[in-house]
Amino acid sequence: MKFASPMRFAGLLLSAVTLGVSGAVHAQSWPDKTVRIIVPFGPGGGTDIQGRLLGKKFYESMGQTFVVDNRAGAAGLIGAELAVKSPPDGYTILFTTASLSVNVTLYKKSLTFDPLKDLTPVCWISSVPLVLVAHPSVPVKSVKEIIALAKKTGKLNAGSNGAGTTSYLAVEMFKQATGASVVNVPYKGGGPAITALISGEVDFEFATALAAKPHVDSGKVKAFAVTTAKPAKAYPNLPTMTSTYPDFDVDNWYAMFMPAGTPKPIVDKLHAEILKALKASDVQEFMAREGGQPVGSTPEELTAMFKREIAKYAKVIEAGHIAVQ
Repeated sequence: MKFASPMRFAGLLLSAVTLGVSGAVHAQSWPDKTVRIIVPFGPGGGTDIQGRLLGKKFYESMGQTFVVDNRAGAAGLIGAELAVKSPPDGYTILFTTASLSVNVTLYKKSLTFDPLKDLTPVCWISSVPLVLVAHPSVPVKSVKEIIALAKKTGKLNAGSNGAGTTSYLAVEMFKQATGASVVNVPYKGGGPAITALISGEVDFEFATALAAKPHVDSGKVKAFAVTTAKPAKAYPNLPTMTSTYPDFDVDNWYAMFMPAGTPKPIVDKLHAEILKALKASDVQEFMAREGGQPVGSTPEELTAMFKREIAKYAKVIEAGHIAVQ
């Protein structure tokens, strides 16, 4: 076994210390220019809404602009790939959803990056239930009536937030659990999907609580159940899907990542700012009102959760022989 000479060892040690000090200094001055938050879905959905709220809190705290860059397409993969390819200098953040854990399996043949290796986890931000909602013209008053109508007519269309999102998988789980035949119609994000439902273009969907709440309150859509195991505070009168189908437990989690190689001091600083934002009264009031549950995990907890979610959705995809074109 060969050992480095004392001089070389000292040089390596000095380089490591220098890099550490440089990273810490960089973190102290970060951000000194605009930071881009890539939201891999269109405007108006739950990811976009939360991304803009957090960007506002970061600006208030750090005095620098955090701009949301909507890059919709391929169920969030276009935006995620853009983040992966961005310089790991702290000026690109990926704010994405549980769809990323779905896509690891759904797009495994065409995926150009490894989310577990090519992204640095920062924080699991929040958990939001999906809500089974339908257009007012659909003649049903309960989950059982939706199922019965779908089985009777075989003509119901279900909107979703994209071919690799939890909204999309929830429709597939609905089909697997009930035996109902429905057409799964993917859109480019929660905003376009809920707009399609309001217009009557689709009959029902599993929308994120954040995107659905204002339209449920206004009567533009009607709600029947939430997809989390426990009732949602924002929808106290709705039953859970698990009350009818015990394995129907789906939430849409939201998390921030940065490109792999981003200096740890910057990751740590962003993590601290996220925790500060989640404790703000206006953020907590927003979450409670709209159906979100703040989480504020460590990077390690986000990694562990992400791996669990990948395994969960892989089972659904394999059981349903689900493939995307």
